[in-house]
Amino acid sequence: MEQEHTPEQLVAGLIKLLEPKSHGEDRYEGRKKRGGVGRVFGGQVIAQALLAADDTVETDRPAHSLHAYFLRGGAEEFSIDYEVARDFDGGSFSNRRVVASQQGRPILNLTASFQRQQEGLHHVDAEMPDVPPPEELESETVVRLRYAETARPEARHHFLSPRPVEMRAVEGRHWTNPQPAPPRSHSWFKTVAPLPDDPRIHRAVLAFASDMTLLGTCALPHGLSWARGEVVSASLDHAVWFHENFRADEWLLYATDSPWSGGGRGFNRGRIFTQDGRLVASVAQEGMIRKAVPKG
Repeated sequence: MEQEHTPEQLVAGLIKLLEPKSHGEDRYEGRKKRGGVGRVFGGQVIAQALLAADDTVETDRPAHSLHAYFLRGGAEEFSIDYEVARDFDGGSFSNRRVVASQQGRPILNLTASFQRQQEGLHHVDAEMPDVPPPEELESETVVRLRYAETARPEARHHFLSPRPVEMRAVEGRHWTNPQPAPPRSHSWFKTVAPLPDDPRIHRAVLAFASDMTLLGTCALPHGLSWARGEVVSASLDHAVWFHENFRADEWLLYATDSPWSGGGRGFNRGRIFTQDGRLVASVAQEGMIRKAVPKG
């Protein structure tokens, strides 16, 4: 198992990872994950691109949505370059377009929209799911340790790595149960230590975490898991809408469902609630998902 870190060190490392370094002229560099191996986590690229775009917008215009397309997988051994285009600055809205590249090849295109805060018509038609609170659920860190020895060697490193974002699954994870299940899941998440009082960081962390558990939802009806080597999957696109203010260092409920899969693709949706029932973000994603073909 990797060397242990304190919760505060893990969260400080996450913030450092997600905040890109400016090189001037709307060009930024996303740090590589320390000790990372294999493919870059999509949520990392989304969060870095969002913060790069955010850095070019007036501070009174928070991000309200992002739409991203994954073009090819990135490698954790290299940093990522971000180039921001200032496509629009109006009276209320600003729009930014970001190209993320690695080794000179684009890996992601992202568009983000920002709005000057203002009053407006308001309604909510989203009921908080009736699920057990996080205090009654087992930490996924404990679950991963229990299942690490039975995981494939490629997945074992992923299982044992300490994480800055804690998750607690209501139904359990697909890799713990091979039986087909309805395409719905509920997970609580938050950072393992407090975050700074900067809404930009909280939105970036939510964007980072929104890529967790989502794609696996469309595999649930088929009883398949990447951890057992049964499926090959990759995110194709990803969208997040930020509705209200929130803190990502306080428990958030991620309710996901998958209304459709077919043709080698699966469509997934997510709603994110605070513990007191406020809907603070919505997510949508389509991914490639194929049944793995045994080698040999």
